[in-house]
Amino acid sequence: MVLALTVCGIVVALVVVGLFVFGLRRRLIQRSGGTFDASLRWDAPAEGDTNGKGWAYGVARYNGDRVEWYRVFSYSPRPRRTLERSAIEVAGRRVPEGEEELALLSDHVILACLHRGTRLELAMSEDALTGFLAWLEAAPPGQRVNVA
Repeated sequence: MVLALTVCGIVVALVVVGLFVFGLRRRLIQRSGGTFDASLRWDAPAEGDTNGKGWAYGVARYNGDRVEWYRVFSYSPRPRRTLERSAIEVAGRRVPEGEEELALLSDHVILACLHRGTRLELAMSEDALTGFLAWLEAAPPGQRVNVA
């Protein structure tokens, strides 16, 4: 009986520590500011495919001429993807349809992009989208920016 209680106590403690580390990691990412919630679908399927598969919830952070995207459910201190401003081409925007409505947060808008030839989609709130597009257009003189 004592062994079972000890094992249960250890499992509960590990779960609490794991949740604490998730929260601490997110606070460290957001500490420098310039962050927003964004779901990402890398190697997105062709237009019209709204099956909702491939979306990962994350936090994006502006860092100079890059946007660093971190998965929320990860312990890694490094960004999962880094998008360079000069390499992003905006292909269009749309609202979630079909199963995507279940996979994404309710107020998110989807922005279809190309990054170095890879099709990707970012889902973010309308406010975050406005900031993201302003950041893209605010490129230093001489940089190529493709915003549709």
